[in-house]
Amino acid sequence: MSNIDYGLDTLLSLHGETFPMDNGFWTKFEAYKVEVSIQIPHGIKYSLTLHNQSNVRIFGIDNAHGFKPKKKKFGAKIVTWDHKHKQNKVVNYEFENAGQLLKDFWDGVNQTIIEVTS
Repeated sequence: MSNIDYGLDTLLSLHGETFPMDNGFWTKFEAYKVEVSIQIPHGIKYSLTLHNQSNVRIFGIDNAHGFKPKKKKFGAKIVTWDHKHKQNKVVNYEFENAGQLLKDFWDGVNQTIIEVTS
């Protein structure tokens, strides 16, 4: 079984792109290679964000900074920085590969827009 991440080139090619939507929302992509570390074991620093008409981030998936997940009684310590922002909540995000990240981001964008416009 191969560990090649075939979506990586697509993710990296989106670095610096913004996509305005007809409804006034817009998305922004940042993604670039970094050295593998404990915090970034996949070697990709990324920030994929959805902004509303007032330019406020309302959804995003990134690993730009660490965060403290809610304590679990018997949970293992999380060493990666991957997480999701939704409104004012931050939750862990399990990075599988670049293609899954893009799918999860667009799914989250669609769900968030539905929730805030309903």
